[in-house]
Amino acid sequence: MKQLLIILFLSITFTLSSQQFSSEVFHDGFMVTTEKDTIKGDLKYDLDANILTVIHQGKTKSFSSHKVFYFEIFDKILNNYRQFYSIPYTVNVGYKIPVFFELVYEGKLSLMAREHIVSQTVNSSSAYWGGGTGTQLVIRYSYFFMDSNGTITYFTGRKKELLSFMAKKQSDIKKFIKDNKLDTDEMADLVRITAFYNSI
Repeated sequence: MKQLLIILFLSITFTLSSQQFSSEVFHDGFMVTTEKDTIKGDLKYDLDANILTVIHQGKTKSFSSHKVFYFEIFDKILNNYRQFYSIPYTVNVGYKIPVFFELVYEGKLSLMAREHIVSQTVNSSSAYWGGGTGTQLVIRYSYFFMDSNGTITYFTGRKKELLSFMAKKQSDIKKFIKDNKLDTDEMADLVRITAFYNSI
């Protein structure tokens, strides 16, 4: 029995340690450079460094966000198509640089996101191991709204802030969130809210 538990524990540990994230692997896709050249191949992105690595015709090349206009991948981890744009964004007062944003929903008010791999503390209540805490890596998203003028605003996830973005239709949005029991810091719910806002 003890050996079985050890094998099970090692199996779980291996599964957690071997977990892959989308930013760690290459995906089939294409990119469009700022010079309007289209390059197809295997793509791997690094949003923290704003670097896109492309394998094309057997050659590997890296592009900074300054050289990329757009790229699209079929994410083999999420089994879904994803679109990214390089857009100038203010990182310091009066200073903008091109930054990669994932386009989550496009409309008069568009929803965009940037992902980060972070370490999260996990509590264990296992009777065999006596409980305790550990850490695991998880994906967290930062959300941004872009209006029809191209202005990008960081969104903290708070409902009050969201309603201020959608001030002209605030009462409708507030009712929609309440009726559908939506969370303003969850991507799927934010997509529904943004789509509803654009439809009314």
